[in-house]
Amino acid sequence: MTDAEFAAWVPALLEEYAGDLIRDYGMSGDQARAQASAEVENELPPDHVVFVIEVDGASVGHLWLVERRNAYEPTLVVYDVDIDEPHRGKGYGREAMLFAEDEARRRGLSRIALQVGARNDVARDLYRSLGFEENEVRMSKPV
Repeated sequence: MTDAEFAAWVPALLEEYAGDLIRDYGMSGDQARAQASAEVENELPPDHVVFVIEVDGASVGHLWLVERRNAYEPTLVVYDVDIDEPHRGKGYGREAMLFAEDEARRRGLSRIALQVGARNDVARDLYRSLGFEENEVRMSKPV
């Protein structure tokens, strides 16, 4: 994704992420938008790359990856993978994740990781089918 494409994509990303925060964490709209903005616009990792997922030259989604090298294990983190609504269910998300695995191998990284909302069953099923295992479960309860 070029810098211009990234700048044009960020507003849609913020809305999508805010929607996830509302759905998965019960945040108000204002809270979710503030949190999304703080995480996406103000704390972009310097080593991130966003790929446009294309089919026959047309964009159908994106894949956002960040390389993390630490003492524990070099990891490629999937920050976001999203297929545009009219193109879902056609295997493009699966292909994007397989591409991410290949990208991790190409970079000499030994692990690929991601975070997914507990209520996002479609994504969780996809990741499980690709061999991902849950490493942590966070729980909350509104009071």
